[in-house]
Amino acid sequence: MTITLVSSKNREVRIGFDQSFCIIGERINPTGRKVLSEEMKNGDYSRVEADALAQVAAGAHMLDVNAGIPLADEPAILAECIQLVQSLTDVPLSIDSSIVAALESGLSVYQGKALVNSVTGEEERLESVLPLVKKFNAVVVAISNDETGISEDPDVRFEVARKIVERAEDHGIPREDVIVDPLVMPIGALNDAGRQVMSIVRRLREELKVNSTCGASNISFGLPNRNGLNSAFLAMAIGAGMTSAITNPLHGEVMQAVSGADVMMGNDPDCLRWIKKYREPVQDSETGSARERGRNRRRRSVR
Repeated sequence: MTITLVSSKNREVRIGFDQSFCIIGERINPTGRKVLSEEMKNGDYSRVEADALAQVAAGAHMLDVNAGIPLADEPAILAECIQLVQSLTDVPLSIDSSIVAALESGLSVYQGKALVNSVTGEEERLESVLPLVKKFNAVVVAISNDETGISEDPDVRFEVARKIVERAEDHGIPREDVIVDPLVMPIGALNDAGRQVMSIVRRLREELKVNSTCGASNISFGLPNRNGLNSAFLAMAIGAGMTSAITNPLHGEVMQAVSGADVMMGNDPDCLRWIKKYREPVQDSETGSARERGRNRRRRSVR
């Protein structure tokens, strides 16, 4: 089985088909968050700090850190955020940027083996990002699109993934250090989007033998009760072989679906994590009644 190792200075996370599903917290991202964007641009990282701590407390195994703010010094802001988050928690980080200089800035201050988010199948991107991944001994997210855009044909997206995995190997990056994002499309716009992802994920596991990830909330874009759809999607994706996802760990329904899927896949031995998390605590009155019943049984046995 393929195991992908990512780490911070003091903690290692194992991503794999026989491992518990890896939740990558998505909240440290200014995209669509006007207040956070302005704060980060002005050097105020108090919300970044709060988001980091809240996501780890909710059960995130890793955190995605993005500083994509228009007209801002993204390389500097990303490096500062990474240093801050690593001072607060020891979970590994995903360094998320479309700007190569920002990725390099983040990697240069990172302590551990980071996840780089991301590389596509475009030639220019491959030749600028892969050498960086190799230089810093990182893991990389491979997104299944190239110069032609995002194909609605799952076979085309799979072949783009194959191309990236093979090119990574050419750069000395083993396939266990490549995590493929098959690209989740909004199911409200493309009715076949769910089946497409499941098909690609199975092939990634069986043919390329690589781990996979996605931006899980993309599936429900534009639809009501998004957490319900995201939960159903993740449980099915895990069954198909997906091993990680960038999502919001503050949504209880989503986390419960992931925990349940881990149980069903046999990746929660003896259901111990499920029991620990969801077993109702014994009330004092119930404990007292149990003790009294035990004493009565002992009295009867003596008589």
